[in-house]
Amino acid sequence: MDPANVSRLLIVDDDVEILSLLKKFFVQHAYEVEVVTDGQAMWAAIERARPDTIILDLMLPGEGGLSLCQKIRAQMGIPIIMLTAMAELSDRIVGLELGADDYLTKPFAPQELLARVRALQRRAGEHGHRTSEPARPVMTFAGWHLDITCRELRSPEGVMIPMSGGEFDLLLVFLEHPQRILTREQLIDLTHGQGHDAFDRSIDVQVSRLRRKIEPDSKRPDLIRTVRNGGYMFTAKVSRS
Repeated sequence: MDPANVSRLLIVDDDVEILSLLKKFFVQHAYEVEVVTDGQAMWAAIERARPDTIILDLMLPGEGGLSLCQKIRAQMGIPIIMLTAMAELSDRIVGLELGADDYLTKPFAPQELLARVRALQRRAGEHGHRTSEPARPVMTFAGWHLDITCRELRSPEGVMIPMSGGEFDLLLVFLEHPQRILTREQLIDLTHGQGHDAFDRSIDVQVSRLRRKIEPDSKRPDLIRTVRNGGYMFTAKVSRS
């Protein structure tokens, strides 16, 4: 396999047994894997070689996973999968609020984590493939510009707005289905794929984050409207160029 095409994973967890198991598992599936046990080692690993995906445990010695997730997202758009405690819904919601793209509760099967990693990469790849078509590299709405090839969002003033992978996926779905009511279940299927066990609140969290970036007043949203007992509707007209 061409080394340039090998996907790099960075796994951050203080359980050395889990790290050993996951590294062996992902290497067997043709990934390049680096494992570290705390935030300081994580930053050093990112500086050495930027990973394609970060798998980040919530509970870490020193600085916790939520704080690290927030700092990663403020600096770069690397997809993040959070590993959270069993049944801790609040942790998952906070993780999504801080910019995680997906989450997985412990205990989990390595095959499930592999599926989540592949799903993130597949969504990015599908968007890249679609945007190679000359008819739709940029989508425009209300003065905003979403460059799908570069996965960049620019404000009407030309300022680039950083986005997580989850926010990009959600905005793209809205732009592809303007002025149409989409239920939470439809949004989960369109952004994560059918069969994903995301909960309805995860979509609400992502919508809230997206509103804070594109709405003039996120508390009185106009572009992404909530439809009572229905879901959400993107109201702006969308053009492609």
